[in-house]
Amino acid sequence: MANSLTGAPPAFHVMTKPIGPVCNLDCTYCFYLEKEKLYPDHANWRMPDDVLEQYIRQYIASQKVPEVTFAWQGGEPTLMGVDFFKRIVALQRQYADGKVIHNALQTNATLLRGEWGPFLAEHGFLVGVSIDGPEEIHNRYRVDKGGHDTWKRVMRGIEHLKENGVDFNTLTVVQRHNSRHPLKVYRFLKEVGSGFMQFIPIVERMDEEAGENDLQLVAPGAGEMAKVSEWSVRPLDYGRFLSGVFDEWVRKDVGRYFVQIFDIALEAWLGYNPSLCVFRETCGDGMALEHNGDLYSCDHYVYPENRLGNIMEESIEKLAGTEQQRTFGTDKRDALPRYCRDCDVRFVCHGECPKHRFLRTPEGEPGLNYLCEGYRNFFHHIDPYMRFMANELRAQRPPANVMEYIRMRETPANARGKGRPGPNAPCPCGSGRKYKKCCGRTA
Repeated sequence: MANSLTGAPPAFHVMTKPIGPVCNLDCTYCFYLEKEKLYPDHANWRMPDDVLEQYIRQYIASQKVPEVTFAWQGGEPTLMGVDFFKRIVALQRQYADGKVIHNALQTNATLLRGEWGPFLAEHGFLVGVSIDGPEEIHNRYRVDKGGHDTWKRVMRGIEHLKENGVDFNTLTVVQRHNSRHPLKVYRFLKEVGSGFMQFIPIVERMDEEAGENDLQLVAPGAGEMAKVSEWSVRPLDYGRFLSGVFDEWVRKDVGRYFVQIFDIALEAWLGYNPSLCVFRETCGDGMALEHNGDLYSCDHYVYPENRLGNIMEESIEKLAGTEQQRTFGTDKRDALPRYCRDCDVRFVCHGECPKHRFLRTPEGEPGLNYLCEGYRNFFHHIDPYMRFMANELRAQRPPANVMEYIRMRETPANARGKGRPGPNAPCPCGSGRKYKKCCGRTA
């Protein structure tokens, strides 16, 4: 329920850019680097102390929940230096007002050394490391300003986090190249110690008529004729990538490794509204704050028309509750085409992010998601396993039972003996029924 005075939800998320779009890398597919063009007169991209203090004070006060999470991103936020983050922690303590404060830092990890590890560990930062796979895959698009490879520097950063006991997860951009190597990417991430993985599809369109000082990537909602970039993942490739990772995970790794989209899917199969914004029925509760205090509707909608205001002029709570922002969120649901409304996996997808809705449906209606084919392929593929895990959770049994369930189903019918229960033995899936009345019926 929204705050009756401001219209803001009781809790919302802000992705904070303390150094704006400035980064020490020059990743080919990065959609945020060119945001510098939105602030042509800025010589100093560092968030000023007064803006930082106002943000921390306002953000904590606006969250009507006992725990508050700050998300620091960029650009590359570690360019601000450790002392800036010490200032953040001090201000959070000053304005906490009894609330528990958490911090998440998304980084390319290339600058993590020296004081960073001890500081991040001491203050319990959760660090997200951007890495796209093994060396030859990662270096395809993730290069520095001189065009040099970055993988070895990222790996040194990860080792620095490990040596200091810092909790970290990984964010992997799924693009045109690595989408063809799901198992190579997944197994590598497990090897480096990532227990929680995000696989984010990159889909960007180019404005072929843009001038030198204009944004080269078109805004969401731009005309259908804009060209999809050569590094963007192909729809079916993305679905097959996710399915490839899932097929290994569901047989070997349930309960040991966590993949964000699999967790979100299980929420949906349990009947909940998915917690990740791109799969929720409506959005609008995840905004982006630029270095100067400008608040935007979403990290993917940092364009002049989506600027809500500046927190130095109006409180972040009031900006989050504006009619502009609430309408931005409900438009996701209200603009969904009939083809999507009638889809059998709408309950988990909800048309995904509006940023990607630039195709037409088979009936010619606008608003079909570019990734639709891939998502439909993936969600249909995982359906029987998600149904099983959801039923296990409802019965207060571990969803990891799915691994034994699959093993028994995939055991050849004539392979009696070791590991195979007798017909009257309890079914190893944990259902409480006899094996012959449960998984044995189809084994």
